[in-house]
Amino acid sequence: MSQQPLDSRDLGMLKWRSRRGLLENDLFIERFFARHESGLTARQAEGMTVLMNLSDNDLLDLLLRRKEPDGEINTEEVREVLGMLRN
Repeated sequence: MSQQPLDSRDLGMLKWRSRRGLLENDLFIERFFARHESGLTARQAEGMTVLMNLSDNDLLDLLLRRKEPDGEINTEEVREVLGMLRN
């Protein structure tokens, strides 16, 4: 994965893909983009995409630290982005 910054097109696509059905998830995600969007890398976008492929309830469990990533989603990219979302 690249440490290159995301271009505006890729950032827009990531933001669109990150819209959720649960308000609680949206609050975490909105704060994440407000803090980090200007410096997001392609590598971090990959981690975010993996998280956005989860169900709303599974994502919320990760965000609230009810569980940690495991199995195929337990990657460095996912753990990095999850840390950014949680803080």
